[in-house]
Amino acid sequence: MKLNKILGGKILYFIAFFCLSVLSIKANNFSTISGYVFDIETNKPVENVEVLVVEKQMHTTTNNKGYFVFYCDGNVTVRIKFTHLAYQENVITVDKNRTENKVFYLTPKIVEYAPVLVSGSNSKNIFDDIQDVSGVLKGKELDKDLGITLAATLKNETGISLRTMGPAPARPVFRGLGGDRIVISENGIKTNDLSSTSPDHAVTIEPFTIDKVEVIRGPKVLLQSSTTIGGVINIVRDDIPKSIHNSPFGTIGVFGETANKGYLGAIKFEYPIAPFSLYLEGSRRKADNMNSANGELKNSYSNNANYAFGGSFISDNFMAGISFRNYELSYGIPGGFVGAHPFGVNIDGSRREINGEAEYKFDEENILNFELNYSAYKHDEYEHGGLVGAEFKVADLIGKLNYSHNKLLFFDGGEIGLSSEFRNFNVGGYVFTSPAKSYKLASYIYEYFDYNRFNFEIAGRLDFDNINPEYDGKDSKIGKITKRNFNTWSFSATSLYRLTDVVYLGSNISRSSRIPTIEELYSQGPHLAAYSYEVGNPDLEDEKGWGFELFIYHKFEKMFFTLTYFSNWLDYYIIPRNTGEINYSTFLPIYESQGVKTQIYGFEMQLDFKITEEWELNLSGSYSRGKNITDGLNLPQIPPLKGNIGLKYSYYDFIIGSGLEFALKQDKVDLFEIGTAGYAVWNAFAQYSFQFNGYINNISLSVDNILNQEYRNHLSRVKSIMPETGINFRGTYRIYFHI
Repeated sequence: MKLNKILGGKILYFIAFFCLSVLSIKANNFSTISGYVFDIETNKPVENVEVLVVEKQMHTTTNNKGYFVFYCDGNVTVRIKFTHLAYQENVITVDKNRTENKVFYLTPKIVEYAPVLVSGSNSKNIFDDIQDVSGVLKGKELDKDLGITLAATLKNETGISLRTMGPAPARPVFRGLGGDRIVISENGIKTNDLSSTSPDHAVTIEPFTIDKVEVIRGPKVLLQSSTTIGGVINIVRDDIPKSIHNSPFGTIGVFGETANKGYLGAIKFEYPIAPFSLYLEGSRRKADNMNSANGELKNSYSNNANYAFGGSFISDNFMAGISFRNYELSYGIPGGFVGAHPFGVNIDGSRREINGEAEYKFDEENILNFELNYSAYKHDEYEHGGLVGAEFKVADLIGKLNYSHNKLLFFDGGEIGLSSEFRNFNVGGYVFTSPAKSYKLASYIYEYFDYNRFNFEIAGRLDFDNINPEYDGKDSKIGKITKRNFNTWSFSATSLYRLTDVVYLGSNISRSSRIPTIEELYSQGPHLAAYSYEVGNPDLEDEKGWGFELFIYHKFEKMFFTLTYFSNWLDYYIIPRNTGEINYSTFLPIYESQGVKTQIYGFEMQLDFKITEEWELNLSGSYSRGKNITDGLNLPQIPPLKGNIGLKYSYYDFIIGSGLEFALKQDKVDLFEIGTAGYAVWNAFAQYSFQFNGYINNISLSVDNILNQEYRNHLSRVKSIMPETGINFRGTYRIYFHI
């Protein structure tokens, strides 16, 4: 009884003390400071961030969902400091009364250890740093620039232009170089559609569901392509997960735009079940005919459906996985003008692929990787009334063995590998190109090293190609069709001299090669969707030449700047030239594959300058000039000087900006090529991120061509009848969720 009285008294004392404490908290203005910390580029939570309330010297760290919480009294405003080894330190002044479940972002940092830079995105050297700053599109920037196609998404990147034939079959052009001189790959494996061979063929990639886009230039191009003067646009996805996360996560998103009444819905989801990780993705897009300032471009619709799933087994030093992807696409090619089909052409296509990958880590920097990819692509071209005009089927089997290493001899790191490819090319309908089988075997090496104030990277590649046409030995309108063998080599070397800790002067020299495509060799007939009668040349040589670059690179705390001059000399450069003649059985202009001696030169510049903590100025520009030295003429389809000027304002989770997209006139054209006038188009955007119910929400709104300007893209095959898109409102909404 006495014990109960004692316990009862203590309980009453505790309750009284608790009540007084609560009153004391209220009296002293106690409040909750809580929030989520996310990577500004990936929108994934950052765990183990040290969070400090400066005035109170109170510490905590974020959990695996990026969450933290404090209970704090005193000042109305406090400073919160965020620190993490892989991210830039951030100090934010906040109102205590409005800091519950707030979203905070950290930017991956570049930590300098002269002369090598190590970044939070796993860059190994200064060349990776340059690539990450100037050649990667991801996170909020990717959301802001998202368009109907991959090319439309990349159109404002430095040095990139758009080859178009209506909105759907757009493809990137780099420094005036198009076709298969620009390789488009997914996770390092070349995409096997036919977009590189003809302007009416679309890229079979849905840009909304990608994680980031890498525009690769310089010696690293040789890991995937022999054309050093071109480039690689690599799409990064997580179809085969490489790591196991702490909890399931994913994104749900929608996209819409007004110029074509287009809309899209998509979902991505990754589910860890250690030691396995599963991946699921799906999207659906629909877009009607495009509208310009001059009206509607008939038969320019586009619809696609995309789904993928994959999974992997992951241990400390071994990973193996497999994925499947299916992409279905239907779109229209405009018509109704001289050389085109009167009512346009409709195209239905698909790409199905299976990817397998295995990776063994001897340690974090010595990794053996094997990839195997099978891809089946087909598309049918339908004339008015539903008649099949052309059929294309391509099956690719690609294998790749790659070893990444750190210290080897005097090299600080690099990659060595082998790749092989078998392609089965088939055609039908009113297509007279010979079906063919081709085989490729390639070996490559990429290395980098430092010496005093110099940084170097070098790469070499050997390719052995065999093309076997089905009509081997037969005479045709273009001559005798024969099988061809090509042995080519390519080389590239870049040097950087460190003028100061943040200013570098660089140069590159490269030897480029490219074999002719099956179409360039054996085409002989009409291609209605491309508005051309195509004539190949079975005697074409391999394309080859040398390139040179000189550039300066600055990476200050508040400014990034690069300026590049380039010049390429090719003794043999393959182009489809308009001969000025008409095939009167089809009334199509005749385009003939020719090899000429050329020079292509120009410059690029990019400037990102933080005027204040809130204001940032962005400038970019590029110019290419192409000369046909053999005939003393201009090269066809070379873009004019173009660029962008932009200004943006950032305040916590809100970003707003405006910019001018411009191009000068292009009057340096080939015979029978039409020039274009210059233009300036005003664009604007706004982005806002917020947390709701534990989920991160990103909203991106843009308006393109605000003044509804009428302008024409020089690389458009339909520019004679139709200008580019008129005023267009675009919107993206994504939810990033973690379970």
